[in-house]
Amino acid sequence: MEEEDQRKVTDLVIELVRRLLSQQNPQNASPNSPHFSQSLRYALRILSSRLTPSVSPDADAVAESIKRRLATQGNSSGALTFADLYTKFASKNGPGSVNNKWAVLYLLKIISEDRKNAISGMDSSVFLPNLGLNDDEMGNDLRVLNAKENREKAWKNGVLLVSKDPENLREISFREFGNLVEEENEVTEEVLVRDVLYACQGIDGKYVKFDSNLDGYALPDSIKVPRATRTIVRKLCELGWLFRKVKGYISESMDRFPAEDVGTVGQAFCAALQDELSEYYKLLAVLEAQSTNPIPLVSENASSGNYLSLRRLSVWFAEPMVKMRLMAVLVDKCKALRGGAMAGAIHLHAQHGDPLVHDFMRRLLRRVCSPLFEMVRSWVLEGELEDIFAEFFIVGQPVKAESLWREGYRLHAGMLPLFISQSIAQRILRTGKSINFLRVCCDDRGWADAATEAVAAAGVTTRRGGLGYGETDALESLVMEAAKRIDKHLLDVIYKRYKFKEHCLAIKRYLLLGQGDFVQYLMDIVGPELSEPANTISSFKLAGLLESAIRSSNAQYDDPDILDRLRVRMMPHGTGDRGWDVFSLEYDARVPLDTVFTESVMT
Repeated sequence: MEEEDQRKVTDLVIELVRRLLSQQNPQNASPNSPHFSQSLRYALRILSSRLTPSVSPDADAVAESIKRRLATQGNSSGALTFADLYTKFASKNGPGSVNNKWAVLYLLKIISEDRKNAISGMDSSVFLPNLGLNDDEMGNDLRVLNAKENREKAWKNGVLLVSKDPENLREISFREFGNLVEEENEVTEEVLVRDVLYACQGIDGKYVKFDSNLDGYALPDSIKVPRATRTIVRKLCELGWLFRKVKGYISESMDRFPAEDVGTVGQAFCAALQDELSEYYKLLAVLEAQSTNPIPLVSENASSGNYLSLRRLSVWFAEPMVKMRLMAVLVDKCKALRGGAMAGAIHLHAQHGDPLVHDFMRRLLRRVCSPLFEMVRSWVLEGELEDIFAEFFIVGQPVKAESLWREGYRLHAGMLPLFISQSIAQRILRTGKSINFLRVCCDDRGWADAATEAVAAAGVTTRRGGLGYGETDALESLVMEAAKRIDKHLLDVIYKRYKFKEHCLAIKRYLLLGQGDFVQYLMDIVGPELSEPANTISSFKLAGLLESAIRSSNAQYDDPDILDRLRVRMMPHGTGDRGWDVFSLEYDARVPLDTVFTESVMT
């Protein structure tokens, strides 16, 4: 049936050509005429060509293009005549009228242009190449004509153009180039784009999969794609490899917590990384939506389309690639670190001249350092050491009250981040230690008012998260104000409530023999007793003699609290020791003064 239809079409074309030529010159209408053969070949070439115009099917637009061409060629009268004829042509509707008006106009337009090109010496076969109708359908005469024409014009069929409109030749050429590229690729670019997007989420695509030997995502060698495409896919999929590393670190850390000491800083680091990955997911969602749009032909206006190609993907991935590389480097650096050491390691990478990197690291460090700065705030203003996972640069240990100041707290240099100087760290240590000394040893609560005044003077907030990374000046101001006020309050308590000066003078009078009458009387009454062997002397009797010496001297007018601290003690002794060898007069400084008057100081 199809062959019969083709023959009918060929017969109709022959009849059409014969009638058209007979109107001009009856001799040209003869089938043996060269003009008839040339015209028939041209008509068949038009019918057998791929006339798929790239312009929109708008009859008015085609008519306007024809009028504009006539006007620019100086044929104004022809343009007016055409406009009048087109108005009549377009107004005819209903039975017997032409439905595809724009197609008729477009066909006439390109035929007219082809005739002009032929007159100017251009062969129309360049623009409308024959796609090869069956020779049986065209007859023996046409077969001979086609064979001759193919031998003469074979070189002109290298590129297949789909339209005669010169305004669209560039786009048409690009379309054909795209068709040739597709023939060389076993996988379309749209599929590769989607696979790359999957790979960048750590998921194997249809073709792009994770290769454990290469330790990365890549196209299998069996897939036929150009080397340039394979290279760009591998580069884009680096983002997926980095994503796997960062995501794996987060999952591993969260799986270990709380069984192992991940720490609050480590948790904050993972939370900051997860926030960045959330933003990354949002970008991928946008790109996946764009990937559903077909990639247009490469033409002058293709850049404005909302589609996604591999090259466009490389532009979209430029910034995420920088961030993901940084996160992967930080993950490697921080695997064995925690607390202040982790914050310090991350801080080293923030010293960067690239504004993008600097802002990214600053945002990351604010999250990471938040627990650390909260520890500083709590220690400086409350004396609380909230460090369950040993992340803080101040370490506390259980000691007796008299050793609290000297041995209770110390700096841990390994946990001190680089953005906190050694001098500030020492001041932080002393401020919190002073609060604990006041609370534990002095049973004082006045330090809270001093801390409140320090906050007001420094101009910072006491709420959690009030201090953060990058606010070194605010931190130093808070520490300085708190240290100044709490140190002053501590000295006031020691000097006024616990009478530090009076106790110093008492030690001078009684232990350093400044109270002469007391010392003389004491020696006189204990002399006979101390001449005896040490193991025969009663400590209770010596204590009674001490009381007698106090009552018999001017010491009786001293502060009862001071007199109550005087003690006599017999030191450890052996056989043959006399009382003078082991007798000792002591002063019981008691808490908190024993922090100053330690046992080593008093002996």
